[in-house]
Amino acid sequence: MEFSSTQYKRCSVVKANGRVDSASAPQLHELFNKLMEDNQFHIVFNMNDVSFISSAGLRVLISTQKNCKRFNRGELVLTNVPENIKAALDLAGFTALFKIFDNEVSAVGYF
Repeated sequence: MEFSSTQYKRCSVVKANGRVDSASAPQLHELFNKLMEDNQFHIVFNMNDVSFISSAGLRVLISTQKNCKRFNRGELVLTNVPENIKAALDLAGFTALFKIFDNEVSAVGYF
């Protein structure tokens, strides 16, 4: 599992490659926490290359969203979500909790 982060003027874009499961979710959580420690609360998570997300990965997304929205500081938005992951988010009832964009440009433009 590989993670990368790119800082733009108004937001940060996090990209993941592979599976977000119990082995890799702590690394993703650490990356999101580092961004928030640096006062970056507008985060775009590009899931284009994510092949699977487990409940541990979903917990990381919810935790990050909660911390970003605390005190109305920002938001975590998702982009390029594969259909199988979109179905998992829908099944868990999480689609109402996240803004989901079709491409990274529109997600970055949201902020």
